[in-house]
Order: sequence, then structure tokens, then C-alpha cells
Amino acid sequence: MRKVICGVALAVLVAAAWYVGRGAYVQAGAKETRMLAHMVYFSLKEPTPQAKEKLVAACKKYLSDHPGTVFFAAGVLCEDLKRDVNDLDFDVALHLVFKDKAAHDAYQTAPRHEEFIKENRDSWKKVRVFDSYVSK
Repeated sequence: MRKVICGVALAVLVAAAWYVGRGAYVQAGAKETRMLAHMVYFSLKEPTPQAKEKLVAACKKYLSDHPGTVFFAAGVLCEDLKRDVNDLDFDVALHLVFKDKAAHDAYQTAPRHEEFIKENRDSWKKVRVFDSYVSK
């Protein structure tokens, strides 16, 4: 009896893991879509506190509230965390999650996004972008 219960429990765990793993996909009619996380890390030519706050403010002004945005945040490097695994090679971080790749793609060509780049690119020493599909 114990073997049967363990077998059933294992089957339930495997089925649950499979179902949770599918969470990255959201059914949209016959087509599957996934949320897309767009993380951008800016290193500034002049990393003064004022320059960092100016870029954060520009992120909020130009990059928030785009259609299809599920999550938006922008801020400065957390200098309190200096573990071996922390990447400290940036000054400002932008975090966006879009409902799907189509929303991300529309954002990339949106006039407000292009205005952000035009207004701020001269202050950037380096920009790194990390895009990934994510689920809740």
C-alpha cells in the first residue's frame, strides 16, 4: 500500500511540475504567447548621483505606461550588496515585463522610447540588455 501511495504522490508531483512549467505560456485562442522581460543596465559616462537620478526620471517619463506593459521599474544600483555574485558594472537599471513579444516589439519602435534614446544616449558609457521569457 505504501508503494502505491508513493507512486501516486510521485505522479502528482510530476504532473504538477509539468503544469507549473507550462505557466510561461498563456493560451490566446489557438496561439500561445509568453510574457517577455526586458532588463536594461546602463553605465554612465559621468556616474554622479544627479546623472543617475536624471536617467531614472527619464525612464519613468518615457518608458512607463506603454501598451502591454505588465510591470515597470527603474532605479539605481544597490551599492549595499557586494557579494561575489553581484554584478556591479552598471549605474541605473530598467525593468520591464511585457504581456508578450508583440508588446515588446511595439515598445521598441514607440515614439516615446525613441525620444528617450535620443535624449539620453550621449550620457551612456555602456548599455546591456537582457531579454527573457518569464512566467509568474
